[in-house]
Amino acid sequence: MSVRVVPVWVYVLVFLSLLALTATTIYVAFIDLGPLNNVAALTIAMVKTLLVVLFFMNARHSTRLTALSVAAGFFWLLILISITMADYASRGWMGVPGK
Repeated sequence: MSVRVVPVWVYVLVFLSLLALTATTIYVAFIDLGPLNNVAALTIAMVKTLLVVLFFMNARHSTRLTALSVAAGFFWLLILISITMADYASRGWMGVPGK
C-alpha cells in the first residue's frame, strides 16, 4: 500500500476554511433569515463535515469501500433529517388538545 504525503499548506488551507466557515456560522446566526436559518446552518455544517472527512480523515485518498461507507453515512444522515423534518412539519395537523 502506498502512502500519500499531503503538503502542509493543504492542511493549513483547510483549517483556514474551517475557521472562515465557523465565522460565517456565527455571522448567519445573528441575521434573521426566517425559515432559512436552519437551512443555512445545516448547509454550512455539512460543508465543514465534508472538509473534515475528506482531508483530515483522508477519505479522499482511500479505497472505494471507504468512499461507500462515507456515502452511506451521509445518506443515513439525510434519512434522519428528512424524518425529523416530516415530524416537525406535521405537528400542527392535530391541533392543541383541550381547547
